[in-house]
Amino acid sequence: MNNPLPDPTYVTSLEEVLWGATLIAITMAMHGFGMVSIQRVTGAVKERLARTPSFLSGMSMLVLAGWLILLVHLLEVFAWCGFFYWKDAVNTQTNTPATASLCYYFALMDYTTLGSDFNLHIRWRLLEGMIAVAGLLTFAWSTGVLLALAQDFQDQELQLLKQRRARKHAQPHPPNPAASA
Repeated sequence: MNNPLPDPTYVTSLEEVLWGATLIAITMAMHGFGMVSIQRVTGAVKERLARTPSFLSGMSMLVLAGWLILLVHLLEVFAWCGFFYWKDAVNTQTNTPATASLCYYFALMDYTTLGSDFNLHIRWRLLEGMIAVAGLLTFAWSTGVLLALAQDFQDQELQLLKQRRARKHAQPHPPNPAASA
């Protein structure tokens, strides 16, 4: 990455802080709706599969939840992308406006804290850190939801294992003819 030195005259503006706070609030609201929706969907699927619990059904539930969580994150990035596109905030270093695709790429890279070869125009520079904060907050929340689902899966598997062991030990053993002689 060949980033130019920061402009020494740059001063964080109230507008920049307010837009960043608004975008974080939008991201968190979207994430909250998404996580509650995922828990409802997985709960409904879990009820249907409760009659015949298995490793495959439990693992499928976790994969489904993972895909849905990924989808929620990808949708959240659109809020930031839309702002960057609207304000022409991404610095292309060619003095041409950034495309929506480039804005989405930039937003996704900063949301995941990976970063990219692009940056924001100086007046929006603070948003690069704020989008990373939004990503960190939502990834932590997603991790909590996924861990709760994984814990349910592990508890189910342990219960099934206990039931199998109990059935195995409860089966009557055939009499040993040598023991009766």
